[in-house]
Amino acid sequence: MKQLVKVFVLILIGVLIATVWDGFYILKEGQQAVLTQFGRPVGQPITEAGLKLKTPFIQHVQYFEKKILIWDGDPNQIPTNDKTFIYLDNTARWRISNALRFLQAVGTENRAQSLLDDIINGTVRDLVNKNNLIEIIRSSDWSPDYMVSSVRAGDAVVQPPKYGRDKISEMVLAAASKVTPQYGIELIDVMFKRVNYIESVRKKVYDRMISERKRIAAEKRSLGEGRKAEILGRVDRELKEITSSAQREATAIRGKADAEATRIYGETFSKYPEFYAFQQTLESYRDIITSNTSLILSSDSDLFHYLETIEPDKK
Repeated sequence: MKQLVKVFVLILIGVLIATVWDGFYILKEGQQAVLTQFGRPVGQPITEAGLKLKTPFIQHVQYFEKKILIWDGDPNQIPTNDKTFIYLDNTARWRISNALRFLQAVGTENRAQSLLDDIINGTVRDLVNKNNLIEIIRSSDWSPDYMVSSVRAGDAVVQPPKYGRDKISEMVLAAASKVTPQYGIELIDVMFKRVNYIESVRKKVYDRMISERKRIAAEKRSLGEGRKAEILGRVDRELKEITSSAQREATAIRGKADAEATRIYGETFSKYPEFYAFQQTLESYRDIITSNTSLILSSDSDLFHYLETIEPDKK
């Protein structure tokens, strides 16, 4: 009997050791788990963190992330509806919404990334093929008034896009989200990380941009030259008006001065005719006689009249 008790105790101790060794597991925060028994899932996914119990050595734990995961696709060359080839680089955020279904349909996160490559890239390609280039490269809130400078194509103002890049992303998300739940995946958002032209198209775009900038520069220079000519013409006209007005005013002042001088000369001459004649003669001497001048005058000359009345100094 004692021998039977010892065996039972040993078995009990072995069970306890096995339970402690492989029966308990810790589910960390941010993780979820599915129990499998002989490779087949058992029960519902475990999503609450903490110390958990399972059947030792029979059941195994499959851990999955509960956090949001990032999907990054490879850049793809895709033609738009207006036959323009562009490179698209997409990214998305997703998470495992149903760990049991994810385990059954996908298995691992690496396979999930490959599955999302097919789903998202295929959806993006379909929508890009159905829309023109303007819908992909412009934001949904774009409008001519939104831009600082007006954008023109020829002589027509470019119209805003019907959908725009942001709404195209939402359409991709809506279409792809209809497929992913069957794999236990919830797609949170899809974004265009980078949109670029292929090399041949990029050169044409650069050439068109350079040509457009040159056209705008020539237009600005033409407007500047016209404005310059207008300003110079106005300045020249104003200068001529000012000069003409000043000349007219100067002529009037000189006329008034000459008239006043003539009046004063006339009054003086009428009062003192002999003195005026004498002064005029002296001024004539100053104009005629210089340091090396020799004069030959007749006795009845007007210049000689005052010279012959000068008496020499008496010593």
